[in-house]
Amino acid sequence: MSSTEVQGNQADVLIIGAGISGISAAVHLQEKCPDRSFLILEGRSSLGGTWDLFKYPGIRSDSDMHTLGFNFKPWTNAKAIADGPSIMKYLHATVAEYNLLDSIRFDQQVVSAEWSSEDAQWHVTVDHKGETVTYHANFVQMCTGYYSYDKPYQPEIAGLEDFAGTVIHPQLWPEDLDYTGKKVAVIGSGATAMTLVPAMADKAASMTMIQRSPTYVVSRPEQDKVANGLRAVLPDSWAYAITRFKNTRLQQFMYNRTRTQPEKVKKTILGMVKKELPDFDVDTHFTPSYNPWDQRMCLIPNADLFKSIRNGKTDVVTGHIDTVTPNGVRMQDGTEVEADILITATGLNLKVLGGTQFSVDGAPVDFSNTLTYKGMMYSDIPNLVQTFGYINASWTLRADLTSEYTCRVLNAMRDKGVEQVTARLRSADIGMPLRDWIEDFSAGYMRRVMHLFPKQGNAPWANTQDFAADKKMIRQAPIEDDVLTFGPSQPIEGGNTLEAPAEQDAMISAG
Repeated sequence: MSSTEVQGNQADVLIIGAGISGISAAVHLQEKCPDRSFLILEGRSSLGGTWDLFKYPGIRSDSDMHTLGFNFKPWTNAKAIADGPSIMKYLHATVAEYNLLDSIRFDQQVVSAEWSSEDAQWHVTVDHKGETVTYHANFVQMCTGYYSYDKPYQPEIAGLEDFAGTVIHPQLWPEDLDYTGKKVAVIGSGATAMTLVPAMADKAASMTMIQRSPTYVVSRPEQDKVANGLRAVLPDSWAYAITRFKNTRLQQFMYNRTRTQPEKVKKTILGMVKKELPDFDVDTHFTPSYNPWDQRMCLIPNADLFKSIRNGKTDVVTGHIDTVTPNGVRMQDGTEVEADILITATGLNLKVLGGTQFSVDGAPVDFSNTLTYKGMMYSDIPNLVQTFGYINASWTLRADLTSEYTCRVLNAMRDKGVEQVTARLRSADIGMPLRDWIEDFSAGYMRRVMHLFPKQGNAPWANTQDFAADKKMIRQAPIEDDVLTFGPSQPIEGGNTLEAPAEQDAMISAG
């Protein structure tokens, strides 16, 4: 048996999750760390993560696929804003091309992960269809995404229990739902609502989007003419790399403009909406109270939502709900929205590291009392990396960088002949100002749970959300610094990695 073969439930690296992040992690490990064995544990019975979970009509990417696609596998479909089935086809093709299927163990719901310094191993407990199974690995990559798959966010909506029709949350979409000729109301103003509404409008008798407050909406062609033109004359890999570079630079430029010239960007966005909807109350229904990118903007392909509104197939109602009635929704201003089907596109419940209970040498880990190291590792937690994508760009851009960084760390451990690597606070870090793990982003789904997430401070204790800066940090900067500690496996003094000096405790508590 070769050193890279998995032995039973023992592997060098455990990847938790078989969605975009987990597939990225596995391919990079295969290519850059061929001496390491790995297993992918997936809680569901199929791969794909988000793209396999969501089944609602029109499900599609809210980023272009030249940046949501992997850096190692070109996206060759003509549509840059792709539908869910096309994305799943791409993921399955990637898994097949890199022979990953045999490395995935499905229906493995991770419950806990316990680090033992004595044997330099993570002992990971999973629930496999009611049976408890334990896996062992030196290193763990958490690729579980950031939200609960089982429990979507359901805010209190007065009267909802009195509704006589069907109530659906998009995350729990019934695949046999027939909405032909039905009056449908969608509560929400995010990407899901703006995808559902035009997708359902042709078959439904009426569609109404009910929003408490507006969201910035930008329309783009579903096809990238530059990408398709380049692919006609260049190898797919070249065309993809050029398009990816173009789009990442454009994304970063536009995001930076929203930070430095928010009013100018706001005027431009609203001007484009008014051009699409010249006889519509854009000020009421598409003008948010916040600046662009203080919350995530919505990308719609080929102006489909605007066309649906212009064609009279979709109404938008903006304001506060008074109560749900048996026949629909009554707003506080007295507006009545009739509905047979009510869709609560009200968002996600975020979870820290997939909800897994972690412990280090017997001590439970409270991640809110840790600091994030480069947005990927955590203070005093050995041999653990988490993938968390960008809020201001495509998720996969960060996932691929995290996968690359993990491989560099693993190779450095091999070269040094050590089994443990840990990010540890320096004396110079004591007293530094602490900030939320995600800042300058007012979306409710983030704000509700930020107190549960790690903190960030000065570099390298930072989660930059900056693709250009992260590329330099991960690809060019030395892997070793005076924070990342490589060393032999040994129990940490006191047996508790979270027992920090008093001044460190005070610093973290102040955050």
